Amino acid sequence: MKEKFVTGVSVTAAGAVPVVATRLDPRDYVGILRARLGIRRDSYRIEPGLYAVGSPDERSEILVTSNYKLTFDTVRANIGGLDVWLLVLDTGGINVWCAAGKGTFGTEELVRRIQLASLDKLVKHRRLILPQLGASGVAAHLVKRRSGFTVLYGPVRASDIRAFIGARYRADSLMRRVRFGFADRVKLIPVDFVSGARYVFGAAALFFIAAGISREGFSIQHALESFFPSAVNVLAAYCAGIVVTPMALPYIPVRSFASKGILAGLALTVGLLPFHTLGGTAISVIAWFLFIPGLASFVAMNFTGSSTYTSLSGVKKEMRIALPVQLAFAGIAFILIIADRLF
Repeated sequence: MKEKFVTGVSVTAAGAVPVVATRLDPRDYVGILRARLGIRRDSYRIEPGLYAVGSPDERSEILVTSNYKLTFDTVRANIGGLDVWLLVLDTGGINVWCAAGKGTFGTEELVRRIQLASLDKLVKHRRLILPQLGASGVAAHLVKRRSGFTVLYGPVRASDIRAFIGARYRADSLMRRVRFGFADRVKLIPVDFVSGARYVFGAAALFFIAAGISREGFSIQHALESFFPSAVNVLAAYCAGIVVTPMALPYIPVRSFASKGILAGLALTVGLLPFHTLGGTAISVIAWFLFIPGLASFVAMNFTGSSTYTSLSGVKKEMRIALPVQLAFAGIAFILIIADRLF
């Protein structure tokens, strides 16, 4: 079935090549929104292979990217007006950086796609432009040896591709720098917010049960009447870790994500004091001062997979240290809440 972004076909010595649009249409934006919310994100991919942008010929550049459609759309939207070939690798619908780490944006797949697309028949030059963030997965010398094509590493961001080509493949320091600014972090919040919602429901269920406990036993009616403040506190804890921490990431004065989450959680707990959702006793207040930072710390660690700040070994080390502390905070808080209701 013809993809909606395919506008025609370019007949070449290597065969028929689909021509793709560089202007995104409403369906593309809906798809982007769904991907940002984590809806069918794992299947948001396109068919790998060779595509044409504009009217490329045997002298045109060959850009390489992944078959994650969000990445593909970002690239094509930034190269309007250029006449280039776009070689899309099969990364299993994963973005370039993550796929390079997993090995799917790698030497074997690149060499295989070069051969399948018959690039030696398509262009006179032997030059490929790969995204810089794919470098960890590709051994350029092996690609050269096995295919005859030279790998050039382009800029980090697709928005710099035009300038990179115009400068005859020279990248300045800004093109090479991995930036992770406020807008970049905010874009990643929705998918983490949706995918981590199970933690909110799990914690809320526990506190719903706790809300119904009293000296007289358990009462659904009492739980329904008393649950609202607990629900506010749980949601605040979740937002502290999943929203506030990413937004304020470089400004929270500690290094680990778990510690950043604790500080964000403490700040929001203090902010809840005037609203009297923490309860009317010292035990209840202490419990929430443990639980909210603990949950915020736990969900804040999820953002390590989205950030540019951490390595896999660093994440594992942080989790080994932080998880016991987070579990202790949550466990003690829940015991205190129960004790406050019973005694």
